[in-house]
Amino acid sequence: MKIAAGKKLPLWASMALNMLIALVAVALVQGFLMKAYRIPSGSMEPTLQGSAGDGDRILVNRIAYAGSEPHTGDIVVFTRPDSWQAESAVARGGGIAGLARSFGDVTGIGPSNEQFLVKRVVATGGQTISCCGQDGKLLIDGQPLDEPYIFEDLPFEPGSIDCQTSPRSLRCFPAFSVPKGELVVLGDHRSVSNDSAINCRTLTVVAGDCMRTIKSSAVVGQVAARFWPLERAGGVG
Repeated sequence: MKIAAGKKLPLWASMALNMLIALVAVALVQGFLMKAYRIPSGSMEPTLQGSAGDGDRILVNRIAYAGSEPHTGDIVVFTRPDSWQAESAVARGGGIAGLARSFGDVTGIGPSNEQFLVKRVVATGGQTISCCGQDGKLLIDGQPLDEPYIFEDLPFEPGSIDCQTSPRSLRCFPAFSVPKGELVVLGDHRSVSNDSAINCRTLTVVAGDCMRTIKSSAVVGQVAARFWPLERAGGVG
């Protein structure tokens, strides 16, 4: 439709154009800069609250690792590897729901067909991780890792249930050298988290390679802040 010079667009056309511009702007922001996610499970409690039906809403900085990789202690969102169990149901289907998810895949707005998980980085490529030291802490390159954020860790009592007793503590796992370009990620709610060490938490694993990793390239970005619920809004660490 050709508009003569100096003539305004009809109200409906102006509203539609403004909505389109706003939609494109939001898509660009979510696709390249900052995206909102919902926490799907309780694996990061108490740092982040989550459940299958509801959970904290967070903002993820998608350019946090431009030209770099995550560091130990960072909370990251990443695409769930196919070999990792889903932490919440991912609704599928066609119709409007299918179109909405396809739209989300392209624009970063709303739901998508991929599932994303949130965990804390505890070891990066080139580091060696093991558990546990005499006090039950994770060891990174032989040094204990201070983790004040841990909630409800697996039982560990020196001399009673540790890495030398039978049965041993389920917290224990053998030394693992993290390959370059990969990460070991764990949940803060350590005893219920389906994370890198889940396969190590069995009585049958006493040696060998039980650790699983994620690719650094699977990381969407770093958790920057919580924006919902409002009473818990603020930075996340």
